[in-house]
Amino acid sequence: MMLEALLFKALLFILAFLVLISILIVIHELGHYTIARLCGVKVLRFSLGFGKVIWSRRVGRDQTEWTLSVLPLGGYVKMLDERETEEPIPAGELPRAFNRQPVGKRTAIVAAGPLANFLLAILIYAFVFWQGEETLLPILGAPQPDTPAAAAGIRNGERVTRVGEVTVATWEDFHWQVMENASGADHVRLELADDAHGTRRTLDLAVDRLDREGWKQDPFTLLGLRPYRSLFPAVVGKLQPEMPAAAAGIAPDDVVTAVAGRPVAYIYQVQDAVLATPEGASLQLTLRRGATMLEFTLTPQGVWENGVKRMRVGLQWAEPSKAALEAMPELWTTVRYGLLESSVRAVRQIRDTSVFSLRMFGKMLTGQVSLKNLSGPVAIAEYAGKSARMGLAPYLKFMALVSVSLGILNLLPIPVLDGGHLLYYALEIIKGSAPSERFMVWGQNVGIAFLVTLMAFALFNDLSRLLAPFFSG
Repeated sequence: MMLEALLFKALLFILAFLVLISILIVIHELGHYTIARLCGVKVLRFSLGFGKVIWSRRVGRDQTEWTLSVLPLGGYVKMLDERETEEPIPAGELPRAFNRQPVGKRTAIVAAGPLANFLLAILIYAFVFWQGEETLLPILGAPQPDTPAAAAGIRNGERVTRVGEVTVATWEDFHWQVMENASGADHVRLELADDAHGTRRTLDLAVDRLDREGWKQDPFTLLGLRPYRSLFPAVVGKLQPEMPAAAAGIAPDDVVTAVAGRPVAYIYQVQDAVLATPEGASLQLTLRRGATMLEFTLTPQGVWENGVKRMRVGLQWAEPSKAALEAMPELWTTVRYGLLESSVRAVRQIRDTSVFSLRMFGKMLTGQVSLKNLSGPVAIAEYAGKSARMGLAPYLKFMALVSVSLGILNLLPIPVLDGGHLLYYALEIIKGSAPSERFMVWGQNVGIAFLVTLMAFALFNDLSRLLAPFFSG
């Protein structure tokens, strides 16, 4: 049964990835194709994928060949070009060759691919904002000790209303604004509201730790920022078999009253203490069983969850009372906007995402941000599968994010990418003539070497995270 569940999950992730990447590639190449046709350039082939052709059909006056190839991680539009054929092109077709076009038209054709990815992302975000989605409110939980959030004095249940000068209404808005403001800054100013007591206050959250540690981990985890922690009493419900708690003799209905000598009252306090325990170290729990106080010494066990090793003891908690549930604040809300505001927010989202991505990429190149942040196809497939399981809106938003990333990557001034060709055209405009063949060949070799290195780092990061459970004690 477990094997069937794993196979289903793997198939879902693969299917979600293939659908996502195929849509983004087709949109990108359609950008090139559409503008090429509008500029009068003859298109010989439109291909989704590389390698052996598994399906093809010729369509239209020019008999453009539309193909599906065996390797779906890419695609291309092949245009009539004197530089790419050994046979002479008929004189009547020469005006339709790509290389015969003015530099302005060539620039438009090349830029159309990345711009199509940006346009797709805008349409997706606008649709999601207009359609509406249920989202988490920016209500903070008690931070773990020894984190900047704890040092700033953040308390459980406080709601974030502003980050810097920007008003935030959802957890996603809050997350994004902190990330935006934290890059290169020493602190971020937060305005907080305590709805239970009717108070407001402003504090400065230190964020320089992110730059010091190269953004190696999840930024919110490093800062100690996390959603509201439910104030449910730490009453044991069930115990996972063959885990430390069950082996030690802890029983259902036991109440945890202290961890490592520190009094606790709520589930999250016990969970925090377990998570913070170094691997191999022991942890002392004090429990009340009826009128008797008991002491247990457990050694938390490392369990791999989504590529991250977390310490667990195997406690499952009792269902909270109705009164405890009713005392919880509203944590979720449905957010939707009008069509015009949705479009404006979508454009703003693409702008902010692009600026932040370029900033972080620059920091990677200068060593300020760890290369471990690079993700490859394995990570994209994993997140595509996870977002698909969460629903249509999360999946579409992830697609939009990858589409923006694809657009940005292709616009980088690296030979062999669209941005490299645009760089050559800019030089042609400045010089009045195209760069020499020797210069372009040299640039192409450098570009390929750079991209191969980048892809190798990304794939290494993916595989390291994926295989970590098999190479760790």
